[in-house]
Amino acid sequence: MPRRFLQRYMPKPDTIRKQRSLRFMAPLIADPGLWLLTRRSVSNAFSVGVFCAMLPIPFQMVVAALGARLTRCNLALSVGLVWITNPLTMPLIFYGNYWLGTVILGKPVRDAPSRISTHWIAEQMHDIMPPLIVGSLATAIVLAIVANIAIRLIWRWHVSHNWKRRSQKRRQRRAQVKAELDD
Repeated sequence: MPRRFLQRYMPKPDTIRKQRSLRFMAPLIADPGLWLLTRRSVSNAFSVGVFCAMLPIPFQMVVAALGARLTRCNLALSVGLVWITNPLTMPLIFYGNYWLGTVILGKPVRDAPSRISTHWIAEQMHDIMPPLIVGSLATAIVLAIVANIAIRLIWRWHVSHNWKRRSQKRRQRRAQVKAELDD
């Protein structure tokens, strides 16, 4: 991953520490290790963020921040990636997790009524929650592992690509200098 690209869009630690609403967290986010952009910190941040995004729990961002603190990965990325499950994508993702949970547990998929209401959800919660939790955990684990491996491979490819490009430029400059000296 291009470090400069990520740095362009990430908030600065000082900016976050100065915000009134986040001042109480200043000691927790003061650790400079939580703001590094290395292959390890970014790939682990993707794992933490994607894992927390797939969990059907409230306060996913808080859980991601605690996970980033525990794994010493990039805090901003792990918290930001939780927004994979935003109000538009959440119903589809959690229905997919529920469906996967029913497949894993061997239970039939509940048919939704023509009009879903909170009353219907409350009545069906006992039947819906076990497959939703199992499916969400399975999806979270698999996607976290895949995200970690993918980011590490992309980062490695990007670094080797830059090395090759710089090496090629050096060879071209040497050839130009040699050609000028031969003239």
